[in-house]
Amino acid sequence: MDDDTHARVFVEHRGALFRAAYGILGSVADSEDAVQETWLRWRETNLDAIERPRSYLLTAVTRTALNIVRSAERRREAYVGPWLPEPVSTGEGADPPRSVEVAEDVSLAMLVVLESLSPLERAGFVLREVFGSPYEEIAEALGRSEASVRQLVRRAREHVRTRAPRYPADAAAQERVAQLFLGVARGSVALDDLLAVLSPDIVLTTDAGGHASAARRPISGVSKVLRFTAGILAKPDTQALSWKVAEVNGAPALLGHNDGNVDMVVWFEIDGDEVTRVDMVRNPEKLGYVSA
Repeated sequence: MDDDTHARVFVEHRGALFRAAYGILGSVADSEDAVQETWLRWRETNLDAIERPRSYLLTAVTRTALNIVRSAERRREAYVGPWLPEPVSTGEGADPPRSVEVAEDVSLAMLVVLESLSPLERAGFVLREVFGSPYEEIAEALGRSEASVRQLVRRAREHVRTRAPRYPADAAAQERVAQLFLGVARGSVALDDLLAVLSPDIVLTTDAGGHASAARRPISGVSKVLRFTAGILAKPDTQALSWKVAEVNGAPALLGHNDGNVDMVVWFEIDGDEVTRVDMVRNPEKLGYVSA
């Protein structure tokens, strides 16, 4: 087989490989590295010996992603404040190939839930629930017995079911909430008007990596969340921002930007008619794939 054949087969599955890596890593840059390393190995492979290229490639990218997770553990331990996944623009003006790869399966809300799993649980869940991989192939990818993988995936599935909204909002409800927060950010809607849509037990998490104003721990409870939000909006650097609603990871999100540079991305988790989570990324190192 020649290089053209290797490239053609790889490109056919590249989107799936990126989604698998992104689901495990939550980082676009690390996911691109995992896909690139998988390609370097793939082009040296004898294709005549491979019966199912998709399965082979998913196994390879999963192993590579898990290796990246292990190598990044020390970096994560030293990270300032909470760690949230890296958002990606998927609406108008976004990078088309990556938009398709991300929007299809990987919402930011799901990535937040997956981050609370162990790396092996995360990988097993992604392979089984997103790609429908047989347990035998997942076991090979994770280096575990099929029986242990079944238990691992079951635990992950139960955890995700517990953490995920019981009544997920549709696109229209997500858009309404994003527009309401947009009005608050622009000053045309009173902060107290959010009380009608916020859960009493709402949790707000901010990720700035030590680069901007943010809470070092998640904030719980509607009164504390409103107080923190008022404080952030009152800061001069925040007041200098322009605001808009844009599609990020396939859902409406609030963007604060200045002179074409994105300063923050805010997204929402809605259960029924209540906002149960607000997540905010202000770390500039995580905003390179969001278009202002």
